[in-house]
Amino acid sequence: MKLNKIFASLLTVAALASLTSCDSFLDIQPVGKVIPTTVPEFRSLITEAYVTVPDDRGLASFRSDEITLDATLSSNDLGSYLDIWRWNDATPDENTATFSWRQFYHVLFIANYVIESQHLMTGGTTDEINQMVGEAYMLRAYMHFILANLHAPAYTACDPTTTKAIPLKLDSDVEGVLTRDYLSDVYAAIQNDLDAADRNLNVDSWPDGLNYRFTTLSVDALRSRVMLYMGRWSDAREAADRVLARQNTLSSLSSELPNAYNSAENILALEQIMTAQYARAFKVNRDFYRLYESSDLRRRAYFNQVTTSNILLTKGGSNTYTCSLRVGEILLNAAEAACHEGLTDLAADYLLTLQRMRYNDNGAAKETAVSAMDADALLSEILDERARELAFEGHRWFDLRRTTRPRIERSYRGETYVLEHNDDRYTIRIPSEAIAANPGLAE
Repeated sequence: MKLNKIFASLLTVAALASLTSCDSFLDIQPVGKVIPTTVPEFRSLITEAYVTVPDDRGLASFRSDEITLDATLSSNDLGSYLDIWRWNDATPDENTATFSWRQFYHVLFIANYVIESQHLMTGGTTDEINQMVGEAYMLRAYMHFILANLHAPAYTACDPTTTKAIPLKLDSDVEGVLTRDYLSDVYAAIQNDLDAADRNLNVDSWPDGLNYRFTTLSVDALRSRVMLYMGRWSDAREAADRVLARQNTLSSLSSELPNAYNSAENILALEQIMTAQYARAFKVNRDFYRLYESSDLRRRAYFNQVTTSNILLTKGGSNTYTCSLRVGEILLNAAEAACHEGLTDLAADYLLTLQRMRYNDNGAAKETAVSAMDADALLSEILDERARELAFEGHRWFDLRRTTRPRIERSYRGETYVLEHNDDRYTIRIPSEAIAANPGLAE
């Protein structure tokens, strides 16, 4: 690969990142217009990658059952999100917000360049170099994972060995033409990168403000999610157990929300899922809101019910709510996995550990109800608890598509729109501009 090609790409990434406003709590410095050689320069470069990570999990939430759009919203917001909300992928309005395909591959380029350059770095310790390389492997794994869950069928809903997914990008070559890889190969690469990250990462935690960076704890936290999505139940539970052995504190809703960047249970504060732009553009779906019982502390902590039909989100819309991995999710990963394994008592224990912190009777009523549930009812309760606990954190759309893929019906100005059970639109199309630039992505 030609050096001037690398240099041009690095400048392009830096220029794009300079257009992105940095959250006030992130300690971010610009990379500068140089080819990095020293450890501080590579740290600046990988920081640019962190800044460039898209908020597409939040955009995908408009397709889920969490959100309502109505005619009281601004024409600009309706133009941006209405066709995503009503699953109109075939003929969307020209102003419809687009998924950030290009940004994902910018992040992948930087991650690959850092991995390939580890033996060229100067001016730092071996631990510093290994830590940055481990973070690059985690970024590469996470970007491929999100892309696959946006733009490929769910792993458990297809034959992953014969299903085309998204292009893997495992090098920094900017001249090669990308083609779609099989879903099984994408997940194999993700697992390989998690293993490589495990070998390199050596920082156990970062202080608030730097905790957008990956740590040793984040490897098993992400691994538990990946294994859950693959239906590898024992692997998911065991990874979750390794996380919980090191960090098992849950946020108290009286003092903080669990998806705050500085909450007691935050493991990785990388993505601001519900940006201010997203949060102003919708209302909370009333049927979704009804999942919360009157005794559920999250009902008032997460939402502001102005009127019966006007329910607003309070756990988003600010850079305070920046969270990609946290303890609440890990407990629910473990509960779901254990239930699928037939370990119902253990699954109930994981679930009740969370519920005791989320209900005003310390979960006493839930404990009684859960103890009477058979395996099917318990799994249903765990999935409902995922919806309640992780609401508007970018999980719901992914959970719907990997589990029941239900029929969803919604109306707008007298028109009814339906996402059928097992609908093909549970997989979001690769953006048209990406296909226009590379027609092979349509194959």
